[in-house]
Amino acid sequence: MDMHTVVVGTAGTTAEDVIAVARGAARVVVSEEALAAVAASRRVIDDLAAKPDPVYGVSTGFGALAVRHISPELRAQLQRNIVRSHAAGMGPRVEREVVRALMFLRMKTLASGRTGVRPLVVETMAAILNAGITPVVHEYGSLGCSGDLAPLSHCALTLMGEGDAEGPDGTVKPAGRLLAEHGIEPVELREKEGLALLNGTDGMLGMLVMACADLGRLLTSADVTAALSLEALLGTEKVLAPELHAIRPHPGQGASADNMLRVLAGSGLTGHHQDDAPRVQDAYSIRCAPQVAGAGRDTLAHARLVADRELASAVDNPVVLPDGRVESNGNFHGAPVAYVLDFLAIAAADLASIAERRTDRLLDKNRSHGLPPFLAGDAGVDSGLMIAQYTQAALVSEMKRLAVPASVDSIPSSAMQEDHVSMGWSAARKLRTALDALARVIAVELVAATRAVELREGLTPSPATQAVLKAVRAAGVEGPGEDRFLAPDLARAEEFVRAGKLVEAVEPVTGPLA
Repeated sequence: MDMHTVVVGTAGTTAEDVIAVARGAARVVVSEEALAAVAASRRVIDDLAAKPDPVYGVSTGFGALAVRHISPELRAQLQRNIVRSHAAGMGPRVEREVVRALMFLRMKTLASGRTGVRPLVVETMAAILNAGITPVVHEYGSLGCSGDLAPLSHCALTLMGEGDAEGPDGTVKPAGRLLAEHGIEPVELREKEGLALLNGTDGMLGMLVMACADLGRLLTSADVTAALSLEALLGTEKVLAPELHAIRPHPGQGASADNMLRVLAGSGLTGHHQDDAPRVQDAYSIRCAPQVAGAGRDTLAHARLVADRELASAVDNPVVLPDGRVESNGNFHGAPVAYVLDFLAIAAADLASIAERRTDRLLDKNRSHGLPPFLAGDAGVDSGLMIAQYTQAALVSEMKRLAVPASVDSIPSSAMQEDHVSMGWSAARKLRTALDALARVIAVELVAATRAVELREGLTPSPATQAVLKAVRAAGVEGPGEDRFLAPDLARAEEFVRAGKLVEAVEPVTGPLA
């Protein structure tokens, strides 16, 4: 197998594999071991289906309708009907990468041999992913309990050759036509298979995995911009000394302080003071940068732990246990995932908040220690970066609203049978919006800090800062001067941060950053 192939076995998957399938062109292969386990669990379901006793999901209705026993001649219709009726999403389409993660993670659970589907179902899901076919999934329809029901149902509908899907060329067509174009036979669902396709935390988990990767990159970027702001404000790097962080041994804090210290190594700007007036301490937004970013890092570490546990899980109801028992359970409840999604939104909002405060300080002539007002070329004639900070403030304000937890809410559903839900899908959706905003906030600080450093004539910035200046100017983000159309500069800075180019610019000088 080459590096672009992801093999799915019975033991779950990794975050790296999820991202490779969701965002890359990784091909999916189901292992022989997994196919054998799937076939073994299917035999258990077939045996139960042949017996007169009602078994939830096999020979009964669903949710509040589980009291009805379904006769054998209606069971295939039952499975089709649950998919069709549950494919009730509304609103805008969710992103292709989210849908691919959703499908891949559901397939991962089916491959565990704990769900009772036929091997054909798993193999067809892999074929759809490999063909680049992406079901149309809508924003609203999941309460984060009993699985991400509507999103997963829209994916299952494509498996049946129904509904709409997007082809590899980006054109939306009827799913049946797309399957035919790629030589994929629609699946005629049998006992339990419709239910097994819907019962999972896969959507919120996929978004959590991608958010962890994105936030990790943004946390490192924020350490770099914080160091640039400290340098531009002639602050002191003494607060970053490892012995200070060793006496409060939060690992994230120590890592952020070390990142900043390495960016500032060899700077000719740190420790200077306007008019030789000594500053006993820098402002909190400078001095406490490692503490805030570090708390975000530790929050991220916990979220990754939860994600890894979930990636190793088989979430379905009912499940086929290793001893052959088929048991109902509540493992589809999204609370563990929902909590950390909300927690990450809080950490992201605070990281953005402290970055905005540093930017504001760089622009305020009363607090910037000698920099021109708003870093303008000719203040009064020019407004400089005044409104860039307004934009940054608006983004931070939005992030504060997005930090309100979704997981503390619950709306009963299914005639009170499902009377407590996690709202994990909603937590994931707002976190994606928050991380988009965070990238923009960091980009504005980058624009301000690089301009401010260049305005410190006669002082030599650190080698790492010089590398950032060279890279960001090469990316088309202009430096000090008279006012110009600013939005393109900010957009280029955003892409520079989002693509990880800020970190790439400094690491040849600093070595790998945490």
